[in-house]
Amino acid sequence: MISASLNSALRFSTMRRLFLAILTLLFLTGFGAGELPAADPPQIMPLNQVKPGMHGVAHTIFSGNQIEKFDLEVIDVVPNLLGPKQSIILVQLRGEKVEHTGVVAGMSGSPVYIDGKLVGALSLKFGSFSKEAIGGVTPIEDILALPTGKTPPAAVSAQDRSKAEWTGYSQTVAAQPTAAGAGSSALPRYSLPNQWAQSMGSGAFLEPIASPLTFAGFSPSTIRQYAAEWLPYGMIATPGGMGTPQADDADIVAGDMVSMVLAGGDLSMQAACTVTAVIEDRIYACGHPLFSVGNTQMPLARGRVVTTLASNFESTKMVTAGGIIGTLTQDRLTSVMGRIGPAPRMIPVDLTVVTPDGERQFHVQVMSDSKLTPALIGIVTFNGLTQNTAYGEGNTMRLSGSIDMTGHPSVSLENMYAPTDQFIPDGTFVATNIQGIFSRIFSNPYETPEISRVSLRVESVPERRIAVIENAWSETSEADPGDTVTVKVMLRPYRGAPILRDVPITIPPQAARGTTLRVQVSDSDSLNRVRNQVASQGRLGGIEQLIALLNRERHNNRVYVTLYKPTPTLMVQDKELTDAPLSEINVLNQRRLPSNITLLRESMSGEWSVPMDQVIAGTASVFIRVK
Repeated sequence: MISASLNSALRFSTMRRLFLAILTLLFLTGFGAGELPAADPPQIMPLNQVKPGMHGVAHTIFSGNQIEKFDLEVIDVVPNLLGPKQSIILVQLRGEKVEHTGVVAGMSGSPVYIDGKLVGALSLKFGSFSKEAIGGVTPIEDILALPTGKTPPAAVSAQDRSKAEWTGYSQTVAAQPTAAGAGSSALPRYSLPNQWAQSMGSGAFLEPIASPLTFAGFSPSTIRQYAAEWLPYGMIATPGGMGTPQADDADIVAGDMVSMVLAGGDLSMQAACTVTAVIEDRIYACGHPLFSVGNTQMPLARGRVVTTLASNFESTKMVTAGGIIGTLTQDRLTSVMGRIGPAPRMIPVDLTVVTPDGERQFHVQVMSDSKLTPALIGIVTFNGLTQNTAYGEGNTMRLSGSIDMTGHPSVSLENMYAPTDQFIPDGTFVATNIQGIFSRIFSNPYETPEISRVSLRVESVPERRIAVIENAWSETSEADPGDTVTVKVMLRPYRGAPILRDVPITIPPQAARGTTLRVQVSDSDSLNRVRNQVASQGRLGGIEQLIALLNRERHNNRVYVTLYKPTPTLMVQDKELTDAPLSEINVLNQRRLPSNITLLRESMSGEWSVPMDQVIAGTASVFIRVK
């Protein structure tokens, strides 16, 4: 009896092991070692099968993680609304919630189904009255037409990403999904044809559903200061918090929320949309573009809905970002698309703010993009300066730091910024200047820069330190070649007695007798202006020359005394060829100069500077005749 039972147990155990071995073999040979079977693509309904009067449902989240359904009815198909062969399905949303909230910011991308088949993504709203429950649906064929190329190799591995942590925002890799699973132009408006506009009111139009742009760690004043910059992209700035990564963050299905991370760390910014479809490792969302940048590398995170706020002006979802789950790779007219897996490298930014009461440090990471990074650096800098218990208006700020670039020298930063009586925060001047430097680096026509780290240090001096060049003169109006002449400079500070500085200069030994030299006493802007104009016209030889030009720029806390002689200078890329022969000038007629050459009427013979503890402004000229 015992023997029979033992034999039966052994046979069962052997068959069980054999069955498991066969399953393992099928799994490895069918799907490849270490890979999960891909989810089946959703069944779709082509646009030519969509008819007025059809009833369907859409999936979205109003609160928490619960995907909810609401009903809708097809009003009609509007051909060529977005452009040639870019039609929109006009729908009426029905149900207690959507009739109360209208089309909600963050609802864009919500998948729409008819007879269980995916029709498209809710993407547009009726613009005349924001709570009118009428929307536009981007057809699924136009969404799935996005390029599906592999993620560029710039992304870091999941193993490296799991080790990285942002202060207050962990980049812990979430579990992989299972098989179950403007530019700066105004927001576009799409006018409805007469047959629909007549029934909906004069001037009826559709516009993209806005995306909540969540600011965490930013002061209300910062959000107010910069909110308008994001409105043209259809972003509604909302204060919020930072979510906590969870194990199921990457278990994304249609109707869930995803967040596109612009910045993370001590400060964070994320734009949120609803997921339309998940096919293999690809996530389609929004049903319209975010920034219309085409190919992109933007961290993709799980979005968690806190709640939905109803408003007559603009109902919106409050969304926090969970763990990073992949990379957004496409930002196109009909949708955005990302891939679950590695995340792109971001730019670390270290900001130190020093005040008489001590110093504070902020560590942030921002995405790398030629359009977005300069704006992100500006807002991060501004918030770091003003969101400080020791910050106050009327302070002069002293900036130093560097922008480190892979394969190139660093860009050094040094300047002072004095407050003004303009009705804008004083920190704006620092942020705008830094933003401008980043714009020059990213907009260069030579190569895509790879910034490895940004270090900024701003010291706050509690008074207005600015001085204007009021007058300048020399001890003598004539001098021999090789003589030393003292130039006297009078400066008028913001308050207090005038400041007098003596600047000795040397007349060049080779100066031609009988000529008149011009001595220019000036601030830094007057000297930088010509070189910046050459760089802005793309006349440099490469990014190395641009960096050299940035590092040679004069600082605004110095008085500059420059000696010019009346002979032409040819500026070739970033080099100055002084005393250009007239024969060469005649050959290179100014109207026919090559694009990388600029003709100046004077040549520099020497430059001297005096360091000051004020921001210097103004200019004056002195003339000296060579005896």
